[in-house]
Amino acid sequence: MIDEVLRALAHPVRRQLVRACLDGPRPAGELVELAALAPASVSEHLKVLRKSGVLVLERRGRFRLYTADRQVLADAARALDALSRGR
Repeated sequence: MIDEVLRALAHPVRRQLVRACLDGPRPAGELVELAALAPASVSEHLKVLRKSGVLVLERRGRFRLYTADRQVLADAARALDALSRGR
């Protein structure tokens, strides 16, 4: 799982999307505006982040809201810390 999370976070646009979602649920349209990319491109980035578990999708009516899973990010940080310490 950690490999998938790190691959997902390797792209700068994906990191930008995750940072935006750390403060709480963000609608997909807002994330498209933030990234300043075509909706299809942002959708692909969101798909990678969802698949890795970094972002969680919640549907509220016609809205798709994305939230960062802080536990997944913390687990990745711990794995990197252990790696840097040679464990």
